[in-house]
Amino acid sequence: MTTTDRQGAEAIRGWLSQRCGIHFPEHKIEQLRQRLARVQRDFAMRDLSDIAGRLNSGSSMELQLAVMHAASTNHTYFFREMDVLDAFRIHILPSLAQRDEIRIWSAACAAGDEAYTLAILIAETLGPVALRRTAILGTDISAPVIAEAEAATYPENRLDRVPPDYLARWFEPAEAGRLRVKKEIRDVCTFRQMNLKTRPYPFRKTFQAVFCRNVLYYFERDDQIATLRALHEVTEPGGWLVTSVTENVRDVIAPWTPISNAIFRKEGA
Repeated sequence: MTTTDRQGAEAIRGWLSQRCGIHFPEHKIEQLRQRLARVQRDFAMRDLSDIAGRLNSGSSMELQLAVMHAASTNHTYFFREMDVLDAFRIHILPSLAQRDEIRIWSAACAAGDEAYTLAILIAETLGPVALRRTAILGTDISAPVIAEAEAATYPENRLDRVPPDYLARWFEPAEAGRLRVKKEIRDVCTFRQMNLKTRPYPFRKTFQAVFCRNVLYYFERDDQIATLRALHEVTEPGGWLVTSVTENVRDVIAPWTPISNAIFRKEGA
C-alpha cells in the first residue's frame, strides 16, 4: 500500500468510526483497502486519499453510501449459527406464543437472510397461522443490501443450511436457478435503511426480541455500550436480545441480563 493510500485509508477509517460507528482496527487496514477498491474504480478516484477528501467535504451522498456499503458488507446466509437459533426457538418463542402481536427487530439484517430465517422459524414452531400476527423489521446501513432483502431472491449457496423440508415449504423457483422466499414469509418482513449510530431509535412500539448479530465487533467499545443501551430502550420489559457467539460483549452488556451464550434479557414483565 502506498503512503498516499495508507493516509487515505486512515482518514476513511476515522470517517467510518465517527459517521457509522464502524471500527476497522489497524491490523485490518489492508482489508478495508481491498473493500474500497471497487468504490475507487466505480467513482474514478485516483486513490484512497481522493475518496477521503470527497467524504470529508460532504459533497457526494452517493459516494458516502457506497463507502458505507463496502465497509459493512459481511458474509451472510440463511440459518446462520444454529445454536443461537435453537435457543430462540426453544427458549424465546414459547414466551411469545400467546401474544396478540409478535414484534422482532433484525438490527443488522444485511440482505434479509436473518429476518426471513426468523419468520420461517416462527411458522415452523408456532404454526403458519402465527405469521398473521408477526411483524419483523430488518434494518441495515447499506441501501444495496436492503434492496436485495426486498427482492427476496437468493442463489442456492446462500440456502445450503436451510433444512430440505423448510426449503420445499418456504421457497419457490426464481430466475437463473435462484430461489425466492414465498409470499407468506415475505409479507411478515419489512426492510428499511438505518444507521445504528443514529440514536435514539425512532420506534413507536417496543420489540419483544432484538437480533443484533455480527455487527457489534465492528464498533469501538463506547459505541458498543451506547448501541446496547439504545437497543435496551426499544425492547419491552422481559424482552430479549440475541447477539452472535463470535461477539464477546459481556463486559459491555449492562443493563442487559445474560441468560446463555449470545442470549440476554431485559428485566421486568
